Amino acid sequence: MNLHGIDVDVVRRGKGQPLLMLHGGGGPFAAMPFAAKLAERFEIIAPTHPGFGGSRIPDSFTRVDDLAFLYLDLLDALDLKDVVLLGVSMGGWTAAEMVVMNAQRLSKLILVDSVGVKVGGREDRDIADVFGLPSETLSKLMWHDPAKAPDISKLTDEQLTTVAANRMALGVYTWEPYMHNPKLPQRLHRVRIPTHFIWGASDGVVTADYGAKFCAMIKGATMTVIEKAGHSPQSEQPDAFVDAVIKFAAK
Repeated sequence: MNLHGIDVDVVRRGKGQPLLMLHGGGGPFAAMPFAAKLAERFEIIAPTHPGFGGSRIPDSFTRVDDLAFLYLDLLDALDLKDVVLLGVSMGGWTAAEMVVMNAQRLSKLILVDSVGVKVGGREDRDIADVFGLPSETLSKLMWHDPAKAPDISKLTDEQLTTVAANRMALGVYTWEPYMHNPKLPQRLHRVRIPTHFIWGASDGVVTADYGAKFCAMIKGATMTVIEKAGHSPQSEQPDAFVDAVIKFAAK
């Protein structure tokens, strides 16, 4: 799609209530079991953030709120209503920014292992340094079972180029301030739609404690912690993840 001069790749799948899914810094959602199962209950709308998956990042895009405005434009262009908004990690941050801006077309919010706020003091490391840590250390933080992490050594040159581009795009959107918006906590009172947090119990990038403190910033928000899952519960525990989404979104 072209949204006011910005080209956006959008995957649509399934039928039912619209479910706008925003991916994290690892790149677009792949053909995972959780997506197929959710498509049985929802119409999935899954855009690729500009700069990810081999797409071009516009010169004017420098922050997460650029993505938030882009996806509000997407909702308008598709004339979607009663939308369940789900965001993972950086996508969760984007989703939260969208809701505080304009929730007119949205009915529920689901944040999955989301970054976006600072819960500790100035000197506290709330969010792991995904750019500076060695890959083996990062895999242990991101995955309950590091053996499930993608094996970089088995990727083709084309795939490695895409991985590198994804990391560059992640840096553009999240580097400074690192992985959060200092003003967002003071705006979360504007979240007036039902909100649910889904978190991997073993997440070492943003811990379940971080998630609980984030959850407490939104009035009435609830939280599900999934055991034996790290930063991507939708990948490590897809059945439990889908159950949590449906249990909340189907209320």
